[in-house]
Amino acid sequence: MKARKRLVIDTNALVSYLLLPRSFVGKAIQKALEHDLLFSEATMNELADVLARPKFDAYISMEDRQQFLRLLFRIVVMVPIVSKVLVCRDPHHDDKVLEVAINGNADLILTGDKDLLSLREFKGIAIMSPASYLDRLSTER
Repeated sequence: MKARKRLVIDTNALVSYLLLPRSFVGKAIQKALEHDLLFSEATMNELADVLARPKFDAYISMEDRQQFLRLLFRIVVMVPIVSKVLVCRDPHHDDKVLEVAINGNADLILTGDKDLLSLREFKGIAIMSPASYLDRLSTER
């Protein structure tokens, strides 16, 4: 049995998964759910705020979005942020993701964010797109 890894999934990837569960992003998130998903209060609040936006009303009901958050909250590992990070061009969003990864001893950050992906890794933590993650999983078999 493989050891469970500790992953941080960025908000944009989770929203894509919710809207398009059969897409390659959806497949990557399904695989990621086999591991420990790390969140902080700030990243969980960000996801809730994004999913509350009216622009998603045409695609998925508010009730389904709230149910998704409730189910997600039950399975994630909440990480207290002790060490702050100030390295990204978009610190409001991207530094929060890096903070969860560092404070939660993550193995991987899964994201579609170009700024985070351009780092490739941060303090030994791999940063991958959903497509790269699926490619890596297929070569590990």
